[in-house]
Amino acid sequence: MTVPLNAITDVPGVLVGHHERIGGGWATGTTVVLVPGGATGAVDQRGGAPGTRETDLLRPENLVSQVNAVCLSGGSAYGLAAADGVMRWLGERNLGTPVGREPYEVVPIVPGAVVFDLPRSEWGKRPDAAFGYAACEAAATGPVAQGSVGVGAGAAVGSLKGGVGTASERVDGYTVGALAAVNAAGEAVDLATGRAFAADHEVGGEFGVRWPDRPGEVTSRPTDLNTTVGVVATDAALSKAEARRLAVAAQDGLARAVRPAHTMFDGDTVFVLATGERALPAEGIARVQAWNELSSAAARVFARAMVHGLLAATTAGGVPAYRDVWPEAWPQG
Repeated sequence: MTVPLNAITDVPGVLVGHHERIGGGWATGTTVVLVPGGATGAVDQRGGAPGTRETDLLRPENLVSQVNAVCLSGGSAYGLAAADGVMRWLGERNLGTPVGREPYEVVPIVPGAVVFDLPRSEWGKRPDAAFGYAACEAAATGPVAQGSVGVGAGAAVGSLKGGVGTASERVDGYTVGALAAVNAAGEAVDLATGRAFAADHEVGGEFGVRWPDRPGEVTSRPTDLNTTVGVVATDAALSKAEARRLAVAAQDGLARAVRPAHTMFDGDTVFVLATGERALPAEGIARVQAWNELSSAAARVFARAMVHGLLAATTAGGVPAYRDVWPEAWPQG
């Protein structure tokens, strides 16, 4: 069952902010998923070309479990600098892991991952700490902008323009939401028909299109170093190990939406944020069943978020958007 916004911000305590620059040689940006109250963090990374930060910290055996934000950015490895601005924004508000006696003596925990979008901008025009700070300033609850915004500004998926998408659902009383930046080497669409590979995950007509049935006039582009990155959030109370299982499952949703997935040209990385507002059953098979349902939901919402990101994207950097290749998918305009 979908929830009111059909967005990751349906999970209480989760905020999303975008900052991008488009035009004048720019086509890149940063998206921040903020959890000011903290959340148990986890990550799963697939593919051969990752660009990440603070992922080892999220391993179940390591010390810190509470995350304050996840930073997703364009700019390849250069874009990891955007997380510095997120840390500064959080530190100014005394949000982070306490390391001293004074309220300001904190270290914000900000894992992050980047996408390779360098060909869409002039060389040297890429996100830095100012992008991360600005994305935090823009962060809010409520509806989440989708398409060529934030980290999706310069994204591409196969032969088409990619973008940011989001989706959510409620399962057994828990809320699970996802935000995905669709930037994969593989295709998200059957180019012979115009139908998205994850079209069958649609809930209640949410995609708002009538899938076409004709080949798309697109030019195959050279394979970039790519990477789809994203975040799954839930209000369930999970351990780091349990949260990581949701991240693993979300990668299944990615693979349903893109073919092929997890290639040597991708560094697909999915983070999980569990805010802990709703407890799972204490132990036994009931807990395992609830955990399993959350994992299945993570795969579904991530696949749906990827379709939203594809459909909402707009043409940029010479990469055509789905809406320009198959405009008849929106018969009412």
